[in-house]
Amino acid sequence: MTRRALDPAEYPVLVIATHNAGKLREIEALVAPHGYSVQSAGDLGLPEPVEDGTTFIENARIKALAAARGSGMPALADDSGLAIDALHGAPGIFSARWAGPEKDFAVAIQRVRDELTWRDAREAPSARFICALTLAWPDGHCEDFEGVALGALTFPARGERGFGYDPIFIPAGETRTYAEIDASEKQEISHRAEAFRQLDAACLG
Repeated sequence: MTRRALDPAEYPVLVIATHNAGKLREIEALVAPHGYSVQSAGDLGLPEPVEDGTTFIENARIKALAAARGSGMPALADDSGLAIDALHGAPGIFSARWAGPEKDFAVAIQRVRDELTWRDAREAPSARFICALTLAWPDGHCEDFEGVALGALTFPARGERGFGYDPIFIPAGETRTYAEIDASEKQEISHRAEAFRQLDAACLG
């Protein structure tokens, strides 16, 4: 299937369909080398749509389409989360909801730890970070991509960088958590970076 490329001459501004400051920083850094001007859905005053999809891709599409149609410009949306093997893939698409209405990820991390209390403390629970990216146009066309980063969890949380579940996730081949890794390093190895590489090759290259 032929992918649709994003034409900067036609659309010099790319809307990032998020109200999450951490995600916005990471996506802006990935998009910056391509020369697009970036605005977030929050900056444009666009409401957050109801994410009632059953997969990361479905929720990314919901957000991207809402932002593209609301702004009249192409929009890039991310839906990502942590899938823990011992919890049968939870929290998965509900990763943000585990943080509660205040989006307090200290609460979410504590819930993960509580759910895993029956595990042998010497065994690092395996987990995956998953990122779905959807690039949507105002006419409703979408391009979808998905990246995965394998790793394991660690407690207590470590590191001050990153956001969300980053302080408890150690990517494969590393001894540091995402929250202990410099942002430039994380851009090379993260689930979001993997999904963006696919998008870049298909639509931005």
